[in-house]
Amino acid sequence: MAILKVLHFPDERLRLKGVTIEEIDSEIASLAENMLETMYLEGGIGLAATQVNIQKRIVVIDLSENKDDPLILINPKISKLEGKEITQEGCLSVPEYFDNVERAKNIEYNYETLNKKTIVAKAEGLLAICIQHEIDHLDGKLFIDYLSPLKRNRLRKKINKQKIDLARSDNFKSIPERNGPFNKIL
Repeated sequence: MAILKVLHFPDERLRLKGVTIEEIDSEIASLAENMLETMYLEGGIGLAATQVNIQKRIVVIDLSENKDDPLILINPKISKLEGKEITQEGCLSVPEYFDNVERAKNIEYNYETLNKKTIVAKAEGLLAICIQHEIDHLDGKLFIDYLSPLKRNRLRKKINKQKIDLARSDNFKSIPERNGPFNKIL
């Protein structure tokens, strides 16, 4: 198994769409395993392949407390949306940022399994929200796209400031220490 690199906003690769998986084989099974391992390590409850720069329509989700009940959705599609609910969402691709998003409360969806079976199912609550969130990733959309332009702009500025601060601290650390006779204050 391998840990995959999660892309972070504003990386434009997050806007790429996942391509339908034509053949479910050992490569796809291995990808699902690596995605699960990455998701668990990062502390997430869902991960789409497009978040790890793989443009395939596959999602992994695990809402269980012990992280032992993974759901692997290959080529997932939502067929019905019902009701509305506003909940706070976060995302591994937008670290340390949470905001309220309105989504359907109940969904009907279908997907393929690693065993090449087509499943039709219903979901509500957190699972419904998570499936919608991850399918959005497969379509090149992030939860912050549901926010007002003002909030998105504030987030972009905050991230840019964090990058500048990090670059400054990294540059400061990269200055070699001087232990020679000339570094003493006279």
